Amino acid sequence: MDEKRALLRHALATLAYRATRALDGAGDDFAVFAGCGRPPAQILAHMGDLFDWALSIAAGSQRWHNSTPLAWPEEQKRFFSALEAFDGYLASEAPLHAPVERLLQGPVADALTHTGQLAMLRRLSGSPARGENFYVAAIAAGQTGPDQPPPVKPF
Repeated sequence: MDEKRALLRHALATLAYRATRALDGAGDDFAVFAGCGRPPAQILAHMGDLFDWALSIAAGSQRWHNSTPLAWPEEQKRFFSALEAFDGYLASEAPLHAPVERLLQGPVADALTHTGQLAMLRRLSGSPARGENFYVAAIAAGQTGPDQPPPVKPF
């Protein structure tokens, strides 16, 4: 696997880790929190759509779909499933039909921004996510599901 593709996979694992931390302990009521802008369920549905789109771009058949948010637990599963599917494609020998840089600057960077929004909305909703030192986190390419390693250095 070339270095760019490997780095993109690490970025996806980083996103999964950070998204897991932003979602940990967020109850069903958080899904509809109307603190500012779109509620978390809509943001997470959009994030799932981003990775369905990223996979379609990588596979050479670009398509976009705006999903209606599912129930909160199902929407979380859908997001991580879409992220895992995209990572699985990157891990395969299948050719990429788009430059790695564009996949990073488009869907991946957008999803990282939305992960920050979810973390901010947790704080606004009165249920802040616990902070940690992400530099020392046990993040590894291929870990893109909801089951992430525990924090190494929380604060």
